[in-house]
Amino acid sequence: MKKSSFVAMILGTISGVLFALGLCMALIPEWAAFKPGIVFGCVGLLLGLVTLIVWRNMAHKAPLQFSGKTALVIIVGVVGALALGVGMCFSMVWGRMILGIVIGLFGIVILLCLIPLIKGIKE
Repeated sequence: MKKSSFVAMILGTISGVLFALGLCMALIPEWAAFKPGIVFGCVGLLLGLVTLIVWRNMAHKAPLQFSGKTALVIIVGVVGALALGVGMCFSMVWGRMILGIVIGLFGIVILLCLIPLIKGIKE
């Protein structure tokens, strides 16, 4: 394993755990830790961006170039992930199973649309 991949794996894991813990802290009312959860989630997101920058630098890759397509991919990914998460909340937290399944499947379809959006469709 290359050193850049190992560093990215460690930093990515830490950022993912911080982000997930922050979401749990913010969304589980029994924990009563909404504000610290928001802080943990933001730190996890920030560390994820730092991980991307560090990994690209260590792997001697060019910096990311943002374009309209990149912005569209980010928006579609965020909307798909949010729809999937809302569907899970409807099913598991709010007790609305059928509506949650429909919304979750809609989110999965949106996330599947990322594949042709990123890779393109070839003959």
